[in-house]
Amino acid sequence: MVGYAFMGAAHSHAWRTAGRFFDLPAAVEMTALCGRSEERVRAAAERYGWASYETDWRALVAREDIDVVDICTPGDSHAPIAIAALEAGKHVLCEKPLANTVAEAEAMAAAAENATGSSMVGFNYRRVPALALARRLIAAGRLGDIRQVRAQYLQDWLVDPDFPLVWRLREEHAGSGALGDLGAHSIDLAQYLTGRPITSVGALLTTFVAERPLPAGSSGLSATGGAGRGEVTVDDAALFTARFGGGVVGVFEATRFAGGRKNAMRIEVNGSTGSIAFDVESMNELAFYDGTEDAGTAGFRRVLVTEPTHPYMDAWWPPGHLIGYEHTFTHQVRDFVTAVATGTGPRPSFADGLQVQRVLAAVKASAEASGVHTPVTESR
Repeated sequence: MVGYAFMGAAHSHAWRTAGRFFDLPAAVEMTALCGRSEERVRAAAERYGWASYETDWRALVAREDIDVVDICTPGDSHAPIAIAALEAGKHVLCEKPLANTVAEAEAMAAAAENATGSSMVGFNYRRVPALALARRLIAAGRLGDIRQVRAQYLQDWLVDPDFPLVWRLREEHAGSGALGDLGAHSIDLAQYLTGRPITSVGALLTTFVAERPLPAGSSGLSATGGAGRGEVTVDDAALFTARFGGGVVGVFEATRFAGGRKNAMRIEVNGSTGSIAFDVESMNELAFYDGTEDAGTAGFRRVLVTEPTHPYMDAWWPPGHLIGYEHTFTHQVRDFVTAVATGTGPRPSFADGLQVQRVLAAVKASAEASGVHTPVTESR
C-alpha cells in the first residue's frame, strides 16, 4: 500500500480485517507499506500491521513478493503509480477520484484495459449495506421508472478561515476541492444507483476563503497553521444540475462549509412508483417509500439494514447490532479480492472512474462558462 494517513489507516484496517470475517478465495498478506518519510512510514507499518516498508513507490512496485498495489495518496500521484503497477503485472486498487484530470484518467483506464492485472477505484460508499440494498431495490423495479436524483455531501471542517492550507486546498495536488473530494462520491453513487450515466451538467463553483495559513507539520485534517499564508486554488463549494441518460434529472451539492454537518452524505432517488433516501450519518438505515401501497397508510418506512439477508451483513453481528464507516472498506477489500481471485472484473472499474472524472471536468467547464449546460464528453 502507498500512503498511510487517513485513507491509509482505513484501508489497512480493511486488509487486516476482511479475511477474519469473510471467507475470501485468497489469503491476504500485508507485505509492505510505502511513504516518503522513513521514520513515519516505519511507525505506521508497525501500528497497522504491515510486514515491511519502503520509502520509494517504484521499489514497492518492483518487488516480486507483491501482487496487489493499493494507492492511498493525493490525486496528483495516482496516475504514475497505478500505470507503473499495472505495467508490472500487479492488481491495483486506487482511491477516488481516479485522477486529477481527464487525460490522466484516460491514461489509467487505457493501462487497465491492456493490463494482465485487475483494477478498481475505491468508491467505498457503494459498499454501505443500505446503499447496496437501495441498488438492489432499484434494479428490481421497486421504484418504477427513475425520474429524479438529489444528492448532497456536506462537511464543515473548513468553516474556520484560519484552518491551514493543506494539500486538499491546492489544485496541483487535489485537482479540485469539494467537487472532487466530496462530489465525486455523489456522482458515482447517483450513476451506480440509477444505472444511468450523467450526460450534461450546469454548474456553479465558489471559493469562500481565498487565502489560508501555511501548514505547520502535519498536513492532514487536523493540521495546525504556521507562518505565512498561501492562496486557496480549489473550490470550497460546488452546486450543479445534471441530466442522465433515459431522461433522469438530478441536483447536486458539495461543500466543506456547512456548519454543523460533519459527514452528511445524502442521496434520494425518486421513481414513478417509489423512492429511496439515505444519509451516511444514519448509515444503517434506508428510507423506502412504496407508492403502490394504499394512500391512506403509505409513507416512507425506516428499514434497519442489519438483517443477514441484507448485503454484506451475514458476516457481522445479530440483527440490530450496527456497523460503521470502517466496514465499507472491509467490504471493498472483500469484493476486490474475490474479483481478483475469480477472474471477474471488479467494479467500479477504472473505466467507471474515468466517467466520474469526465463529469467533474464538465462541472468545472460549466462553472467557467457561467453555468452554461455542458455535455459530458469523451475527451476534454
